[in-house]
Amino acid sequence: MEPVLYYKPSQLKEMTANRNQEFVALFWKLKKKKPAKLDQVVHALHAEAFDGFDCLSCANCCSSISPIIKDKDAERLAKSQKMKTSDFIDRYLYLDEDHDFVFKQAPCPFLMADNYCCVYQDRPRACREYPHTDRSRFYQILPLTLKNCGVCPVVYAITAELCRTEKMKD
Repeated sequence: MEPVLYYKPSQLKEMTANRNQEFVALFWKLKKKKPAKLDQVVHALHAEAFDGFDCLSCANCCSSISPIIKDKDAERLAKSQKMKTSDFIDRYLYLDEDHDFVFKQAPCPFLMADNYCCVYQDRPRACREYPHTDRSRFYQILPLTLKNCGVCPVVYAITAELCRTEKMKD
C-alpha cells in the first residue's frame, strides 16, 4: 500500500464519488461472499496505513462529522466537564433523524486548534473506534465504510487498495 496522503473532506467526497460505482461493486461482492480472510486483510491494511499516517495532521472526522453519543458517553463527558448529564445534553447534543444523540456543531466542540481533543480520555466510544477499519466482522459495516471514504483518508486508501489488489478472492 502506498503512503496515505491527507485530503480535505471536500476532496475525499469528490474522489469517492468518482469511484463510487467501483467501491459499491466491491462492497456488494464482499457483503454477499463474506470472505473468511476479510478481517485479516483489512486489519493488516489498517495497521500499515496508520503506521505512516498522523491523525493529528488531519482531524477530518472531528471537524466534519459527529459521532453517535450513547448514554454512557454523555454521562462520562458530562462528568469530565463537571456538568449534570441533562445539562451536557442540552448544551452540546441533539437527536438526529435516526434518533441518535450527536453534537450540535461541527467541528466537535472539544477539538482544539492543534487538532488535539481536550476530552481525549473521556471521548465517545465511536471516536475511540473510528474509523472502524480494525473491527471484527468488517462486512457488517460496509455502508458506513463507504460513507467514511468521504471523510477519512485512511478509509479511502484501504478501500482503494482492496479494489486495486482484489485480495478478497477466495
